[in-house]
Amino acid sequence: QVHLVESGGGVVQPGGSLRLSCAASGNIASISDMGWYRQAPGKQRELVASITSDGRTNYADYVKGRFTISRDNAKNTVRLQMNNLQVEDTAVFYCGMSITVYAVVPYEDAYWGQGTQVTVSS
Repeated sequence: QVHLVESGGGVVQPGGSLRLSCAASGNIASISDMGWYRQAPGKQRELVASITSDGRTNYADYVKGRFTISRDNAKNTVRLQMNNLQVEDTAVFYCGMSITVYAVVPYEDAYWGQGTQVTVSS
């Protein structure tokens, strides 16, 4: 079993900052890609940022220069530093990871956190 637990969401005023964290635990052999996604009401889930096991990052255009993704491989953790938040950033944020689990035949699968609400409002 693998579990992803997110933290750090909340309510912030426009221009404010939040830091999200997501920690994976369980029968983990290795983690390749980690990412943050968001889903606003009535919209599809979309990629915000991702980071590979060797630290290469990718950002959605609308967060470049404002958000920073990082990971701590020793702690199986991914973080998202969000600065200059705007009203349109309001969404449920989910972390996702590609994890190889220990098994008779190890296998890789995608795992998701439960989601954390980020609300930007004046």
